[in-house]
Amino acid sequence: MTVIARTLTAAAAVLALSACSSQTAEPPAGFTRLSDVAPDIVQEIRYSGEHNFMGRPVTGYDIPECWLTNEAAQALAGVQADVKVNGYSLKVYDCYRPQRAVTDFVEWAKDPGDDVTRGEFYPRLAKDQLFPMGLIAAKSGHSRGSTVDVTLVPLGSAASAKWVVGDPIVDCAAPEGVRFADTSIDMGTGFDCLDPLAATASLEITAEQKDNRKLLVSAMEAAGFVNLPEEWWHYTLTNEPFPQTYFDSPIQ
Repeated sequence: MTVIARTLTAAAAVLALSACSSQTAEPPAGFTRLSDVAPDIVQEIRYSGEHNFMGRPVTGYDIPECWLTNEAAQALAGVQADVKVNGYSLKVYDCYRPQRAVTDFVEWAKDPGDDVTRGEFYPRLAKDQLFPMGLIAAKSGHSRGSTVDVTLVPLGSAASAKWVVGDPIVDCAAPEGVRFADTSIDMGTGFDCLDPLAATASLEITAEQKDNRKLLVSAMEAAGFVNLPEEWWHYTLTNEPFPQTYFDSPIQ
């Protein structure tokens, strides 16, 4: 084989590999990247990094990107337009979650020795309580593509400063200014706080925190989302297009 032929063959292989990589990076059919629909929604995808209850990147989150069903993304874009009028923006923490990530959660929950994040995310619970209490489950609505973990931030805000292993671990239910410095308006707890205070209708939070939660609930419900009562940040599109399908494509 001549040098020119070998060069052309190598170039063709690179192009084929690139095409394959591009194809595997596409969301499932019926899904879209939120950034293509509502690029001004802030994205802080916690499971692609270390600042989450597992303390490490979660399987299936190869890049920090929000994927949603087309319907959920369009509905969320409508919420964003509404809240901007009042000086807020949405910020998403998690969107579509591959089934392999959910399985990773379950396997983590079974390991009693891996308890390094307890001081922030579940300080008042033993780890072996998380699965029986339903705080970790074998299936998640996130894997159907129309569930989102979301908050409100002041318009013009960015994502929170990056947390890395070695940074202080502070109780997620501590007062604002003490717990992790999220850019969210004060919702009473941090994101993914496995604590009774995270229940949307908790009576143990301040009047301002209750009002902030109600503001988010009202905006999301107006667009067809319903809140999970145990988590102020968790919403699912009522008329989700894939109510019985749990997808597993990695986010890459």
